[in-house]
Amino acid sequence: MKRKLAASELIFKILSYLFLGIFALMCLYPFVFTLSSSISSSEAVDSNQVILLPKGIQFDAFKTMFTDNLFWNAYANTLFLTVFGTVWALGVAILGGYALSKKRLLFRKGFNFFLVFTMWFSAGIVPQYLNYVKTRDIFNSLGIMDDKWLIVIAMGMAAMNIILLRNAFEGVPSEIEEAAIVDGATEMQVLTKVYIPMSKSTIATVTLFFAISRWNGYFWARQMIQNSNEYPLQVFIRLKLEDYTNLEYLAGWSENYSANSAIYALIICAVIPILIIYPFIQKYFAKGVNMGGVKE
Repeated sequence: MKRKLAASELIFKILSYLFLGIFALMCLYPFVFTLSSSISSSEAVDSNQVILLPKGIQFDAFKTMFTDNLFWNAYANTLFLTVFGTVWALGVAILGGYALSKKRLLFRKGFNFFLVFTMWFSAGIVPQYLNYVKTRDIFNSLGIMDDKWLIVIAMGMAAMNIILLRNAFEGVPSEIEEAAIVDGATEMQVLTKVYIPMSKSTIATVTLFFAISRWNGYFWARQMIQNSNEYPLQVFIRLKLEDYTNLEYLAGWSENYSANSAIYALIICAVIPILIIYPFIQKYFAKGVNMGGVKE
């Protein structure tokens, strides 16, 4: 019986590792292909010779991107939306989660119900669009002509992340809060000195969710931003993808790389910041989701 159990366990481990290895390669291959295509020659890319490793290595596509002022402008817009959008949304989520975690909050159950209700049912894209348009008109009447601020403020509400933080705050022992209050701590001090430090794993996870969402945001930025100089990187990439066959667009490009290589180079440049930041936050990810997703 023991030999059969050991053998079955060995087979299970082999199959698990094999499956995970294949799955990891499937996830990694698109990135490797994109990187190889971005630094391969025009002939190799256009004739579909690039499968895994680059052929006819050149870096002209990246050089062109790095000397394109529109590219850096789009990058700056994306950084603006990511930094300010994450800070704003995280502030809303922390304050909302902290308030909803308090049993002494008046109408707490009703607020929690309406928060969860928005996850079950949505008014739809059209009412949301009309709401954003009305908000933009208000901004314009106040002299705020920068549509990026509209995206920052409008995207500041995320019910799922508020619930994660609420559950994490509910897991903080009430005795610690009572001890802080006895020592004379105010409500804001209790939040900043007790709850936030003890929930840093969940906060780091929610921060990652917000940052990736803002960095990859395309649809509402494309719909609501009217000035092309304020387009973020994802919209910039999409417009380049739509126009890359335009002869006028290709006029200044080198013959050493194809239009596809330029698009691949843009994609690589858009992914690199997330790849750099993710390993530093990844260690909090599993713990943060578990703390915020499970209520004792």
